[in-house]
Amino acid sequence: MKDEQTPPLTLPPPQALSSLIGHHTPMDDPAVQEGAGDDRQEAERVVRKVAFYSLIVNTALVLVKLYLAGIAGSLALGADAVHSSLDVLASLALLAGIYLSSRKSREFPYGLYKVENIVAVIIALLVFFTAWEIAAEALTGEGTATPFSGWVLIAVAALVTVPYLLGTYEVRMGRDYHSPSLIADGRQHRVDVLSTSVVFFALLARYFGLPIDHAAAVVIAGFIAYSGWDILKDSMRTLLDASIDHATRDAIRSAVLADPMVIGIRNLTARNSGRYIFVEAVVAMKPTDLAGADLASGRIQDRIRRLVPNVERVVIHPEPAERSHIRYAVPLIDLDGTISPHFGEAPYFALLDIGVKEGRLERKEILPNPARDLERQKGIRAAEMLLEQKPDIVYSQQPLAGKSAEYVFESAQVRTKITDATTLADLIAGIEEEVRADQRE
Repeated sequence: MKDEQTPPLTLPPPQALSSLIGHHTPMDDPAVQEGAGDDRQEAERVVRKVAFYSLIVNTALVLVKLYLAGIAGSLALGADAVHSSLDVLASLALLAGIYLSSRKSREFPYGLYKVENIVAVIIALLVFFTAWEIAAEALTGEGTATPFSGWVLIAVAALVTVPYLLGTYEVRMGRDYHSPSLIADGRQHRVDVLSTSVVFFALLARYFGLPIDHAAAVVIAGFIAYSGWDILKDSMRTLLDASIDHATRDAIRSAVLADPMVIGIRNLTARNSGRYIFVEAVVAMKPTDLAGADLASGRIQDRIRRLVPNVERVVIHPEPAERSHIRYAVPLIDLDGTISPHFGEAPYFALLDIGVKEGRLERKEILPNPARDLERQKGIRAAEMLLEQKPDIVYSQQPLAGKSAEYVFESAQVRTKITDATTLADLIAGIEEEVRADQRE
C-alpha cells in the first residue's frame, strides 16, 4: 500500500505546540493507568444510573397506562401499555448488557463490549414489533366504547412528554459516554412519543365521536419501523467490525501524521466495539533505534487518546522507511538568505529538501517565524513550529540558547549542527557536496 505522505510544506498556526514533544507520559505509567481506570469506572457508573432511571420510568408508565386503559376501556391505550412493558424488558436488557460489556476473562480477552450492540439489535427488533403492533391496532382495533371523563385525555396528553424527555436525556448521556445501547434505548423512547400521541388522538376522536386516527397510525408505524432500521443498521455495522466514521478516522490519521518521526501511514484500521474504539496502524518512520520507535509510538498513542474519546486500545507497528531526501532547517535574517546567528529571534526559517541519491536541492521553502515576537520561550516555540515540518537536521551558527529547544529536537531525534556559512547559498553548496561524498563512500 502506498504511504500517506506528510502534507506539503505549509506554515502552521502560531500556537504552542508543546504537546508534540517533551510532555509524553507513557501509557504504561501506573498513574496514567489509574486515571484512565477512574474515568472508565465513572462512565460505567453514569451509564448504569441512566439505565436504572429508564427502568423506573418505564415501569411507572406501564402502571399508569394500564390504570387509564381500565377507566377508558381503550384497546389502543391497553396496547400502548403493552408497548411500555416491552420498554421495561428493554431496560432490563440494557442494564444486563452494560454490566456484561465491562467484563473480561481469558475466554474474552478483548472484553464483552459488543454485548451492548447485541442489546441495541434486540431493542431495534422490539421497535419493529411495536410498529407492527400499532399498524395492526390501527387497521383492526375498535376499542370499547366506554364513556370517560376529560381528565383522562389530560392525563394521556401529559404522558406524551414523559418518553420524549426521558429519550432526549438518554440519547444525550449515551453520546457523552459513547454507549450505543443507551442511545438506542433513548431513540426508542422518543419514538414512543408518536405511539402515545396516536393513542391521545384516538381517545380525542372517540370523545367527539370522530374515529379518524387509523390512517395516521399506519403512517406513524412506518416512521417507527424506519427508526428501528436506523438502530439495527448502526449496531450491525459494529457487530460486523465495520470501520469507524470518517471524521473520527481522519482525527486519528492526523494524530499519527503529527508526530515528527512519522513519514507516512501504510495502513490504518479502527473499529467500534460497544462504546469503545480499537485502533491499529502500520506507520513508516524515520530510521531510528528500537527505543526511539517505542518513544514515538507512545507519543502517538497518547495523542490519539487525547483527541478521540473512549479509545480502548491503540497498537502502533513502526516500520523503517527509505528517505528520498533529507530535510534541513536554517534560521535566516532576511529573504535574501543571510543566515541568522540567533535561532529563536530569526525572522525566517528556510526548509531545504536535498535528494539522497543525486545530492541536489529538490525544494526550498521560506517560512516566517511566528515565535520571534514572543517575550519568552522564543527558542522552544520556534523549535516546536519547525517540528511540524519534520526536519532531519537543524543548522545554526551558534549553539542553541538554553536547553529547551535543544531538548525538543533531541526528543524528536532531530540532529542539530553548527555551520560557519553566512549565506544560504553557501550552506546548500556545502550540504550537497557532503551528501554526494556520503554516496560515493
